[in-house]
Amino acid sequence: MTVNARDPEGRTDGAVPEGAGGMKKLAGISLAALGVVFGDIGTSPLYAIRECFHGDYGIAASNANILGVLSLLFWALILIVSLKYLTFIMRADNEGEGGILALTALIIGQSIKKKKDRWVLVSIGLFGASVLLGEAMITPAISVLSATEGLQIIAPAFADMVIPATVVILAGLFLFQHNGTARLGALFGPIILLWFFCLGTLGIIQIIQYPQILEAVMPWYGINFLLNNQLHGFLVLGAVFLAVTGAEALYADMGHFGRRPIRLTWVLFVLPALLLNYFGQGAFLLASPEASSHPFYALVPSWAMIPMVLLATVATVIASQALITGVYSITQQAMQLGYLPRLTVTHTSASHIGQIYVPAANWALMVATIGLVLGFGSSSRLAAAYGASMTTTMLISTILFFFVARDLWKWRPPVLWALVSLFAVVDLSFFGASMSKLFHGAWFPLAVGLLMFTLMNTWKQGRRLLMRQLQDHTLTVDEFMNSLALQEPQRVPGQAVYLTANPDIVPIALLHNLRHNKVLHSEVALFHFSSERVPRVPNSKKVEFVRLKDGFTQVVARYGFLEYPNIRQVLDLANALGLNFKPEAISFFLSREKIVADEKTKILPSRKKMFALMARNALSATAYYGLPSGQVIEIGVQVQI
Repeated sequence: MTVNARDPEGRTDGAVPEGAGGMKKLAGISLAALGVVFGDIGTSPLYAIRECFHGDYGIAASNANILGVLSLLFWALILIVSLKYLTFIMRADNEGEGGILALTALIIGQSIKKKKDRWVLVSIGLFGASVLLGEAMITPAISVLSATEGLQIIAPAFADMVIPATVVILAGLFLFQHNGTARLGALFGPIILLWFFCLGTLGIIQIIQYPQILEAVMPWYGINFLLNNQLHGFLVLGAVFLAVTGAEALYADMGHFGRRPIRLTWVLFVLPALLLNYFGQGAFLLASPEASSHPFYALVPSWAMIPMVLLATVATVIASQALITGVYSITQQAMQLGYLPRLTVTHTSASHIGQIYVPAANWALMVATIGLVLGFGSSSRLAAAYGASMTTTMLISTILFFFVARDLWKWRPPVLWALVSLFAVVDLSFFGASMSKLFHGAWFPLAVGLLMFTLMNTWKQGRRLLMRQLQDHTLTVDEFMNSLALQEPQRVPGQAVYLTANPDIVPIALLHNLRHNKVLHSEVALFHFSSERVPRVPNSKKVEFVRLKDGFTQVVARYGFLEYPNIRQVLDLANALGLNFKPEAISFFLSREKIVADEKTKILPSRKKMFALMARNALSATAYYGLPSGQVIEIGVQVQI
């Protein structure tokens, strides 16, 4: 579900009006945020404590170890989620939007002294976004699998049903995506509200019986745990980190809900419920350390086991939904920033702009997620892979935040260095612990990240070379207009639109049409779609045009990286400014490039083939820009790169 608190221009600022109406609206947005933003981090109690004492590097459930683990977990939630993300990193918004690509876009727009330094930072941010795609494959798998594993606790005979049930639920989840989340959106918030209420209630019951567990809030228990257990204690940090997975979602979904609802929901409801449940699990383990194989379900009374397994399954499906839609957003942003080829994007809601569906991303996610369930077989085995992706992303967010605060906000160096050093120590500790599981599954999200990073860089570099080659075989607009003055071609009545990747260069399709057909329409418009490094461009600034001589017009349409360009909208906006082009009477001319490898270029042959394959499978410009197919003329062009 996506709920937008936007002004008329489409910008999110998170501001909520004062008064009774404002408080009611704030409550509604907060409930929606509860369902979408906090689903991932809210389902971590299913497996976080278990992995600390029963995972690959699980430690004995002694009193000292239980208090130490809870202390580390408590301070991880405070330092990473409350302090780092909600207090500081959420300040780094790009026109109200958050997420690692929005943070990267801020870096792109900065006047960093050395171009090479900016390229390195952008590459780091791009890799962070790529790794997030690996996390999105793991999240549905580990979340749903950890919930359905409750079946074998209800009855051991159900153990063989865990994997099939998980596969069926995941398949149904992905098959539903094309309908959008609007139909289930109204249920998300209340269900997650019930989930957190149950988390807190189960925890309170145990804490009342063993109140001494509350001593774990003192940091020295965590410090003593690390000192006494040394390397083993350090490795357990990889499992402790599972409690804060999903923190990046708080930042990424800021544009849909605003800072205030997310911060209030976390402080007043989510954090207390999570801590109560974690401490409740710890209290239960003090009395029954043998229950470390499933401490969460150990808190549940036998009469409530079946309803709790069902509720946990629904909650994990909702948590998975948030990551899946996040992948759609990342894919769209990467496309608009020029790092991925055109793909089909479907808007599934008329009222919420953020609700989109990307079929290619959906099916790739489904295959990968179900493959992970079948390949790993249990949530414990998946836990190693899960932590690695998020620790990498969080470390990258800290690096990018440093440069935004230094170069854009001009923070004082002593304050900035002290703050970032604290975040870096925490991030590096968890990153090192997660990397110790490299051969236990942690390689997977890094491999996915490396693959996606290679694909995106290949596309960006290939498009740059392609544009350079096309530019070498065409004319500038000024040169072309001067040539028309020397030799006027035959003009026929009508209106023609040529799409061009560079507003100052005449498109190849126009030159080929003139060369072979020897005619031009009486009115010709050169349309250029510019992808801006802001989330959205208001309609008042989206389109501008300049009239040239001899019936030619230059039109520039600007779209943000969260918007989907549409030719009909551009024509309506341009006509309102006086262009006077009739959509039903226009002939649209496009060039379709056939990529041929050139041995002289420095790109590796494998990457040339990769770029050519991506180009062949890219969505056509006709579909991407919403052109009427019956009015489109495509002209083929062979280009060497």
